[in-house]
Amino acid sequence: MAMTVNNGGNLSSEYFSAFLKHIMIVRDCSLVGAQEYMVKHFFKGDINSFGKYSRGNFLKSVEELTLG
Repeated sequence: MAMTVNNGGNLSSEYFSAFLKHIMIVRDCSLVGAQEYMVKHFFKGDINSFGKYSRGNFLKSVEELTLG
């Protein structure tokens, strides 16, 4: 699963929510599993790699999906 992202772009929480849901379906995993997958493969192990705005939106989307 590969997605091209412009490093200069600020990624929205909607983007991350959609991506996390997609990973959960495709990989048949939980939200925690999808989050771990994204940190390892999308962020390449560095959650700050796309900047603090994108990091905050990623964490916000995880929280929103956790709360339902």
